Amino acid sequence: MLYLLRHGETEENVRHILQGQTHGTLTALGRQQAAEAARELMDVPFDVMLCSDLKRCVDTANIIRDTWATLGRTILPTLSLTPLLRERDWGSATGMVVDKDHRITIPPDVESIKAVKERARIFLDFVARTYAGKNVLAVSHGFFCRIIQTVYHNVEIPDIQPMKNSEVRMLDLSDS
Repeated sequence: MLYLLRHGETEENVRHILQGQTHGTLTALGRQQAAEAARELMDVPFDVMLCSDLKRCVDTANIIRDTWATLGRTILPTLSLTPLLRERDWGSATGMVVDKDHRITIPPDVESIKAVKERARIFLDFVARTYAGKNVLAVSHGFFCRIIQTVYHNVEIPDIQPMKNSEVRMLDLSDS
């Protein structure tokens, strides 16, 4: 079973900044959200925790592991960082504010949806092959988690609800 978890809230999320592949900084709420996710997932026997190599995800994963250790979990899953789980590269739009009052035109140097979907396919194939029959926790980013789900369900982006910070969604890869 693949458990997708979006990182905790960041300062950049609060300010509606396109973070893309920048590291980001968890807020106090983001750290709290990660600890709450750890408590919700305490009883799941994870075999591995795969994580985007960007700081906001690594920090979220470390808070989860630290919370589990504090709560007495004796076996912690191995933490493995991978750039496959990075957020979409927003190119020259990285750092821009985007909200209901600030819209942008997508510049040509932004990672294409096709490329993001291909990366999601590669990730899902990797997990299905490498961790068949295992419980995998993947700590990633909002848009990329959404893309993983579109590939898994073979639907379009609007068909998948955006994930909240530290929200978990499960995908059964046993039929893959």
